[in-house]
Amino acid sequence: MSKLVRKNIASMEGYSWGEQPKNNTNLIKLNTNENPYPPSPLVIQALQTLHADELIRTYPDPLADELRAEVAKLNQVTDKNIVITNGGDEGLRLSLTTFVDPGENVCFADPSYSLYPVLAAIQDASIKPIAYSEGWEIPEAFSKEINSHNAKMSYLVNPHAPSGNFYSLDTLDKIAQSAPGILLIDEAYADFIDPSLNYRSADLLKKHDNVLILRTFSKGYSLADLRLGYLMGSEALISPITSKTRDSYNIGSIQQKLGVAAISDQEYSRKIWNQIRENRTYLRKSLTALGLNSHPSQSNFILAEIDSQKVDAHSLYLSLKEEQIFVRYFQNELLKNKLRITVGTEEQNESLIKAIERITQ
Repeated sequence: MSKLVRKNIASMEGYSWGEQPKNNTNLIKLNTNENPYPPSPLVIQALQTLHADELIRTYPDPLADELRAEVAKLNQVTDKNIVITNGGDEGLRLSLTTFVDPGENVCFADPSYSLYPVLAAIQDASIKPIAYSEGWEIPEAFSKEINSHNAKMSYLVNPHAPSGNFYSLDTLDKIAQSAPGILLIDEAYADFIDPSLNYRSADLLKKHDNVLILRTFSKGYSLADLRLGYLMGSEALISPITSKTRDSYNIGSIQQKLGVAAISDQEYSRKIWNQIRENRTYLRKSLTALGLNSHPSQSNFILAEIDSQKVDAHSLYLSLKEEQIFVRYFQNELLKNKLRITVGTEEQNESLIKAIERITQ
């Protein structure tokens, strides 16, 4: 590696993404938590009616004002509480480059999204993971730890990845109240939370000026390829991102228009989210019947525990892969006997169940 590379970049580990098979024919892809259903018909309609020749040659609306207004309306906040980002990952990066100085502490409950320590390392921040237990509850010492480290930024995923565990607003409220810096709640999978839980995290913004909430169009709206997300927070937090650290013209016009089409069709989206919840319940029951227990999930995936007396997790992952069924295996001590399985369509889930039954007989 060149000596011109910054020392912290040279010494860090890069992000390792889930397998992306080059040939998508006749395979079942349940390893990267993509939505198995197509986006809203309004998205397809908008795509077909785009005047691409006019859009491509000119710069887009720099603040994505129309999309920002729709997002604000949906979440019952103001435009000034929203910044549209190029995928949720840009939102994570902006939270660090805007608020965390090199050497300052960044905390996250571990294991969770493996991009957190990568982005913190790029910023040359000091990484302070806080270990989960087998029950996947937020560690009891989380608030104490982030205070002892004087964490400038703390990350929590809700619902948690990779377990699917759900944390109440009351729990998050108490952590935000005691946090010494910013608490970023990563809600990549929040669209799949059971509506009966009445989870409205935007209400936290009315009480706390140190909370950022991250959302994405990738999962719930089936737009992973578009790279579209947003951050919500107090105007004091959002303003410097919008006016200073965000890339100029970070969201193209095509992204903006398709995002508006997706978010405006809430009837379709809610129908898809409910279908995934039903599929999740069926898949979990079916896996349990095969001896693969899992933690209750409020996400679009299940973390299944593998009975090592029949087959270990890594061997099952490889056997499924041979049958062109991709699930996620993690080389982590707390996850070594588990597989994360994205909830697929009814047909995909059934194929998975039959394959596991064959392999473990």
